Amino acid sequence: MPVEVEETPAPLKRHDSLFGEAEKVSHSKHHGSQVSWIWTLSLAFQSIGIIYGDIGTSPLYVYSSTFPNGIKNTDDLLGVLSLILYTLIIIPMLKYVFIVLYANDNGDGGTVALYSLISRYAKIRMIPDQQAEDAEVSNYHIEAPNSQLKRAQWVKEKLESSKAAKIVLFTLTILGTSMVIGDGTLTPAISVLSAVSGIREKAPSLTQTQVVLISVAILFMIFSVQRFGTDKVGYTFAPVISLWFILIAGIGLYNLVIHDIGVLRAFNPMYIVQYFTRNGKDGWVSLGGIILCVTGTEGMFADLGHFNIRAVQISFNGILFPSVALCYMGQAAYLRKFPEHVPDTFYKSIPAPMFWPTFIVAILAAIIASQAMLSGAFSILSKAQSLGCMPRVRVIHTSRKYEGQVYIPEVNFMMGLASIIVTIAFKTTSHIGNAYGICVVTTFSITTHLMTVVMLLIWKKHVIFIALFYVVFGSIELIYLSSILSKFIDGGYLPFCFALIVMSLMAAWHYVHVQRYWYELDHIVPISEMTTLLENNDVRRVPGVGLLYTELVQGIPPVFPRLVKKIPSVHSIFMFMSIKHLPIVRVVPAERFLFRQVGPKEHRMFRCVARYGYSDRLEDPKEFAAFLMDRLKMFIQEESAFAQNEPKSNNSIEVSEDQTRPRRSTQTSVYSEEAIEARMSNHSGRITSSRALNQTVEEEKQLIDREMEQGMVYLMGEANVTAKANSSILKKIVVNYVYTFLRKNLTQGHKALAIPKDQLLKVGITYEI
Repeated sequence: MPVEVEETPAPLKRHDSLFGEAEKVSHSKHHGSQVSWIWTLSLAFQSIGIIYGDIGTSPLYVYSSTFPNGIKNTDDLLGVLSLILYTLIIIPMLKYVFIVLYANDNGDGGTVALYSLISRYAKIRMIPDQQAEDAEVSNYHIEAPNSQLKRAQWVKEKLESSKAAKIVLFTLTILGTSMVIGDGTLTPAISVLSAVSGIREKAPSLTQTQVVLISVAILFMIFSVQRFGTDKVGYTFAPVISLWFILIAGIGLYNLVIHDIGVLRAFNPMYIVQYFTRNGKDGWVSLGGIILCVTGTEGMFADLGHFNIRAVQISFNGILFPSVALCYMGQAAYLRKFPEHVPDTFYKSIPAPMFWPTFIVAILAAIIASQAMLSGAFSILSKAQSLGCMPRVRVIHTSRKYEGQVYIPEVNFMMGLASIIVTIAFKTTSHIGNAYGICVVTTFSITTHLMTVVMLLIWKKHVIFIALFYVVFGSIELIYLSSILSKFIDGGYLPFCFALIVMSLMAAWHYVHVQRYWYELDHIVPISEMTTLLENNDVRRVPGVGLLYTELVQGIPPVFPRLVKKIPSVHSIFMFMSIKHLPIVRVVPAERFLFRQVGPKEHRMFRCVARYGYSDRLEDPKEFAAFLMDRLKMFIQEESAFAQNEPKSNNSIEVSEDQTRPRRSTQTSVYSEEAIEARMSNHSGRITSSRALNQTVEEEKQLIDREMEQGMVYLMGEANVTAKANSSILKKIVVNYVYTFLRKNLTQGHKALAIPKDQLLKVGITYEI
C-alpha cells in the first residue's frame, strides 16, 4: 500500500489529542479490483486446491446418502438429479458466488467478517473500547446514512439501543464459528473414509475395521502437514484436484453417453415436483443426503482472504460446476441401468481401466477436501480472537506473501483428535453424513441472516430485493434443515453437542472478558492522581523502557497502583500499552499507533494504543519495539511542533473527578476521559512551563535511544478473576471454573504476543466481578 508523507505541512493543525496519521495514507483499493488478469488466473488455479476439495469430493457419497435403503423407482433418479443440479445453482452459485462474496470485509469473508463489517456501521460490540480516531483509519470505509436513507439509520439505532439484538448477532456469529469448526472436524472423517472405502471393490477381503484404520492413518498425516501453510499446500494440491475434476468430468461424460443420455431431462424442474408427489415424506427425508452436494460452500467465503472475488468466480463457474454436474449426471445415468449399485455408486461407475488411477486421485482429493475446511476454520478462529470470545492462542502466519494464511497449533490438535475419534466411533459415512449436513445448513442459514442485516444497514438495497433474498434462500435452507433434523438420533446430534460445547466455552470467555473490562474501567486511576500516586509510594525511576500491557484504552489500570506498591520503581520511559483489534481486516503500519502524554512531561509516561485488524500479523518483539520507539520519537517531535505553533493562553480549565472518570452508558463508546484529558494536557503544559523539561526534542530522542539500549521490560497483569460471594451458582461456575480452566490451559497472553520470558514481569491481582 503506497504511503504518501507530507514533509512540510503548513500551517500545523492538530486533528486530535491522540495523534493519527490517516491523512498520510492513501485509501486501499477494493479487494481484487486492481489485480491483473494473469495474477487473477493464478489465484483461480490455486483456489482449486484450497476451497473446492470438499464440494468436489461430494460425488463420493451423495447418492448413497440419498438412497440409504436402495432405489425403489428409477424415475426417482431424475428428481434427485434435478434437485442436486438446482441446489448447486441456487446456493453456491447464485447465493455465494454472485451475492455473498461481495459482502467481504476488505477482502476477508466468513461469519466473523460479516459481524465485524456490521459492527463498523453500528456499535454492537459489548466491549466499550471504541474511539473516535478509529473511524479515521484508511480501511475503515463507512458511509454515514443521509436523509434519503432513513431505513438504514433506523436499523442502526435499533441495533445500538437493543441489548437483545447485540446478543443475537453475537450468538449467531459464535454459532457460525462453532459450526465451521464442526465442518473442519467432520470433513476429513467423511471424505477420507468414503475415498478409502473404494479399495474394497478390488480387495473385498478387507474388513470395515481395517478400512477405518487406514483412514485414521491418513487423517493423522493430514493434520500433521497443516503447519507447512496454505500457500505450499495450495500449490501442491491444485494440480491434483484439477486432475480430479478432469477425471470425474470424463467418467461422468462416459457414463452419460454409454448408459442413458436421457437423464439430461433432469434440467426440467418438473421432475422435482413429480419426485415429491411420488415419495411424499420419504422424498423430504432424502433431502438430508442431497444437501451434501454443496458441502464446503462456506469455504469459498471463509477463504476469500486468500484469493479474490474474480478468481473464485472464474474457478467455480469454469471448473467446479461443469465437472461435478457432469459427474452427478453420469452417476444418475449409470444407476438407471444398475440401481442395485447405489451403495457404491462412484466406484462401481468407473470404467475398469480407470479404477486405480481414479482411486489414488480420490484419496488425494479427500485430503484436499479436508484442507479446504481446515483452512477456513483456522482463518475464522484467528478473526474470532478479535471479538474477545476466545483466549489468545498462538496464530502462526505461514506465508509472508499472503497475510490471511494462518495455522493454529492448539486448534489443529483438538480438531484432529476429534476427527479421528468420530471416524473410529461411527465407522460408516452414512451416520457421519447425517451430522455433517446439519453443520452445513446451519452455517448457510446464519450467513443468510447476517447478510440480510448487511443489506439493510450497509448496502441499503431496495426492500423488495432484501425480502426476495431472505425468503428465497431462507426458505430453501429451512426445508433442508428440517429434513436433516429428522435424522437427529442417527448421528445428527453430534454437531449440536459439539457446537453447544464450543459455544458455551466461547460465550463464557466473552462474558468474563467483558465483565473484567468493565471492572477495570470502574476502578481506573484518574490521570490527575498520577503524580500523587508516584510521590506517596516514593517511586524510583530505573533505566530502561517499560511497557505495561492493559486492555483499557483510557485511564490508568488498577494493576499499576499495585505494581508501584509492591515494586516502588518505574522505568525512565514508561508506557501503558493496549493491543486493540479494530473491526476491519488490516491496519496499515503508518496508522498503527496512537500516543498520549500521561501526566507531566518530566514523567516521560505515555499511553499507546496499538491498533490491528483481525487478520493482521503481530510483529515479533524486536520489530515491534523498534517500530514503537520510532513512532514515539515522531510523536514527541510533532507534539513539540504543535505546542510552538498554537496560540498561547493563560486560561485554565477546571475539571471534576466525575468528569474525568468514564461512566457506563447505553452506548459502547467512552470518550469523556480521552477528550477532557486532551484539553487539560493542551493547557497545563504552558501554565506550568516552569516545571517543563528543559531539553530539546533531539535530546529527548537521544534519551529514548539510550534507554532502549538499557533494555525493554514487558509488564503484564496476571488477573485472577473470581465471582463475588453473593453471585448466582451459574455465574460462579462460569467465572471460577470454566474461565479459569480456559485461562490456565490455553496459550497465555505473553506467548500469543511472543514476549521473551527473560523480559517479562507479571503482576498478580485479583478481580471480584
